[in-house]
Amino acid sequence: MTVLQILHAIVLGPLELLFDIVYALALGITHNPGISLIFMSLAINLLVLPLYRRADAMQEEEREQSLRLKSGVEHIRKVFKGDERFMILQTYYRQNNYKPYYALKGSLSLLLEIPFFIAAYHYLSNLKLLNGASFGSIDNLGVPDNLVTFGGISLHLLPILMTAINIVSGIIYTRGMPLKSKIQLYGMAIIFLVLLYESPSGLVFYWTLNNLFSLIKNIFYKIPNPKKVISIMCSVVGVEIAILGCIHFSGIRRKVLMLLLAAILQFPLMRKYIRLKDIPSKKENKIDEKGARAIFFSCCIFMSLLVGVLIPSAIISTSTSEFVDMADFHSPLQYILRTVSMAVGVFLLWCVIFYQLSSDKAKSVFSLCSVMIIFCAMVEYMFFGKGYGNISPLLKYDVPIEISAKEYALNTFALLSVAGGIYLLWKKGKGELLKATCVIGCLAITAMSFINIMKIRTEAIGLKQLAEQNEQGIPEFTLSKKGKNVIVIMMDRAISGFVPYLFAERPELKEQFAGFTYYPNALSFGLSTNVSVPSIYGGYEYVPFEINKRSNESLKDKHNEALKVMPILFRDNGYKVTVCDPPYANYEIIPDLSIFSEDKDINAYVTHGAFNDDESVRIEQKEKAINRNLFCYSLFRISPVIIHAEVYDGGNYNYADNFSKLDNEEEFDYNYISVDEFKSTGVFYDFISAYRALQNMSYMTKISDSTDNTFTSFSNTTTHDVMLLQEPEFEPKNEIDNSEYENNHVIRSATGAKDMKLSTVTQMEHYECNMAAFIQLGKWFDYLRDKGVWDNTRIIITADHGRRIGLQNIIMDDADKEVNKEYEDVMFFNPLFMIKDFGDKDFKTDDTFMTCADVPAEACKGLIDNPINPFTGKAINEDGKNANELYAMYSKWSITENHGNTFVDPVRITLRNHYMFDRKNWSYGD
Repeated sequence: MTVLQILHAIVLGPLELLFDIVYALALGITHNPGISLIFMSLAINLLVLPLYRRADAMQEEEREQSLRLKSGVEHIRKVFKGDERFMILQTYYRQNNYKPYYALKGSLSLLLEIPFFIAAYHYLSNLKLLNGASFGSIDNLGVPDNLVTFGGISLHLLPILMTAINIVSGIIYTRGMPLKSKIQLYGMAIIFLVLLYESPSGLVFYWTLNNLFSLIKNIFYKIPNPKKVISIMCSVVGVEIAILGCIHFSGIRRKVLMLLLAAILQFPLMRKYIRLKDIPSKKENKIDEKGARAIFFSCCIFMSLLVGVLIPSAIISTSTSEFVDMADFHSPLQYILRTVSMAVGVFLLWCVIFYQLSSDKAKSVFSLCSVMIIFCAMVEYMFFGKGYGNISPLLKYDVPIEISAKEYALNTFALLSVAGGIYLLWKKGKGELLKATCVIGCLAITAMSFINIMKIRTEAIGLKQLAEQNEQGIPEFTLSKKGKNVIVIMMDRAISGFVPYLFAERPELKEQFAGFTYYPNALSFGLSTNVSVPSIYGGYEYVPFEINKRSNESLKDKHNEALKVMPILFRDNGYKVTVCDPPYANYEIIPDLSIFSEDKDINAYVTHGAFNDDESVRIEQKEKAINRNLFCYSLFRISPVIIHAEVYDGGNYNYADNFSKLDNEEEFDYNYISVDEFKSTGVFYDFISAYRALQNMSYMTKISDSTDNTFTSFSNTTTHDVMLLQEPEFEPKNEIDNSEYENNHVIRSATGAKDMKLSTVTQMEHYECNMAAFIQLGKWFDYLRDKGVWDNTRIIITADHGRRIGLQNIIMDDADKEVNKEYEDVMFFNPLFMIKDFGDKDFKTDDTFMTCADVPAEACKGLIDNPINPFTGKAINEDGKNANELYAMYSKWSITENHGNTFVDPVRITLRNHYMFDRKNWSYGD
């Protein structure tokens, strides 16, 4: 970030974010860009009304003081000259408690208006949603209004209307003021006319509404008892919010929120009837003004560090590589610089401005509230909001967040207890204790943030080196027409139970997969890639509990060893070997191909993202989304649980432009948001990167007329990094709406299987992405047939694990309706497993028990006699599954947390009798 960008983030960033959140909330209710501008103008003006009222009051104080001193100042200037005049003026000002810079108070409203205007100008001028949006007689809010045309000359009426309202407001406001004040306001009206005349009508409409609000405000100032009128209006609005909230929202939580907001709006009218104890007086050991001020600024620093540094650095440090783009490497520390700039702007600039413009009593309330907020924020961050699932670099959880009534109650009780405790300390005058706690908290946050930042920096250096090492050409692998070809495809998280329904919905798949045998009764030995993958590539020596027995070696080394078993074994037996996307190679999320650097005759590639043809657009979108969402995620983590759903907004974080469409419909919008199980906007980058690799399988395949034997392993995450797709094509689009298609496919049926109903976003995403993967693989299989390499090719397709998506009942007759722990869902241990052997022609289903660890033996069968593990010297076979009891493992999925010598906190899951689909065969944790 440049210095100007940092200044923009500090001064204008918080205002633009405020505009965006308010506009997005309004748009979610009204679904009308024009009406939403009215809501935004009203909400923003109401929020900053206290600020402007205080500024106006200070202007009035300065004006009265200037008038009171005017005669004395004129006398001194008339009688004295030079240094003597200066000294006497300074003395006169000092005697009357006046300082020359107080003259700036006369322009305070204008000074405040400038950043709000610039922020609104920048935000609305770049709001894509306004392009093409109409409102009333305005055809396009994204361009000047052109409401009147004379002989080819367009006249923009909105800027003229805005200026007229501005002048009328100025006439009312400056009544009785000196000519200088009037000229200042009228001059500003003309300047705004010039600046905004050719601006988008949406921006001018918004600023016209602001001027109208200012006019109404000035009229209120001139009527008797304006506070009472405003109080009555707030009360009426509160009643309307309560009624509309109860009608519009069906959930109890949102109704409660609306009622709370309505109750707050009743306070201005009812406060004189409510007997509340004031903040303790000095006689009651009230914290003095200086102490309260110190506490307030300590809290502002605390929040800047917590929101701007600690939370962002903590989330990035858990998986630094996910926040790094290998196609255009930049250190992820740039995101932290952005969030800390935003945090400084929110807490050390705008909060301080509000504080400085407040009355003495309000400042004391500010200080008390600030210390309550920081303690509640820490409670939220440390103890709540942690169990929402895995989170992506765009700060979106992989499943919708679910919060129980118990969590709401517990969180509310905790926050009320903390706030009550802080109030008691304040009442007892424990200002020094509170200040010391804030200071210690700042030091602790700084230390933790420093550790996180150093970890990120170290990992970023390694990732930069990895990006340089992994520079490659277009991935390719060769298949021979006259030799034997062995292909192992690992589809991450592909769900076995979907196969019958996929083939029933797309009958052509059964023809394309003719020759494959489908093994539904298949077991994976882990619920995550790091735990299960070693057994796929290395066999039974690398099932998780066997790996843990080698406790003197690192998991990384054992994982790398497993990845290399088949490539080296086939190479040593004369096969040409290609490895694509070896999962977690060298325990890096982006595979580190250097594990094959000593094996020069093994070709290794990363296909994930290799065929992305819109990288510059995607990178720009990703950086913009992370910069915005990371700060919003920090606010989400410190927010009360009762508003988590509103702040998180389904991973959208109330980003208004997610409602807009791209200028170029052929480009993907990489900010994926699922609206419901039928509709979504944008696409998921990781899905697109994996999906395009599948689309280019034929392009990567080189056909040889030689008699060479070949071995290829290929890993892909199309079935893991899921999103909604457009049906019936099952393809990614920026705008998805499957409502009509799903109305005709509410129940999916398949021969020999129970009817299946997909009712959640997660279920629909997984089904559609599994279908997309099968469609692309089917096209590649047709290509192999066409090129004459189908019959002499053995293909093994497997997954490392399945997924808990609430559909266990479709594969088990006695499945529990509720699964309390994810490792108790059998679908998690039931991976896709299919084999096409040489010369096979028909599609078959075989209930023979198989496991992921059978892959090496099945790959070698009939080709390599008595295969031996090149690292341990032990035989590779399928004997490991003959035991009556087989043990799978549940452990942490993250390689950044689970990277010691053994898998941490292992939970053993036992399968008996070699049959997956009988609940009695399973036991957990023994």
